[in-house]
Amino acid sequence: MQSTKISLTVDARDLTCPMPLLKAKQGLNNVAERELICVLATDVNSTKDIANFVSLTRHELVEQTESDGVFKFLIRKGCSDK
Repeated sequence: MQSTKISLTVDARDLTCPMPLLKAKQGLNNVAERELICVLATDVNSTKDIANFVSLTRHELVEQTESDGVFKFLIRKGCSDK
């Protein structure tokens, strides 16, 4: 069973496209394989950008939610052998 412990939270609130995606990529570069990061963003475009990015990589979008205009993405870093 994979851990649900968040290793890193990336605060990209109040940043516009493409910064939330770039901050998410930087966050993923700073954690080990299979670790979970949380990205917070307020730019509505981040929902499409991050989902598209994850679909093209070995990473997994575990959860995507929105509350009071803040989008929260839980992303598990993929394995390099996948």
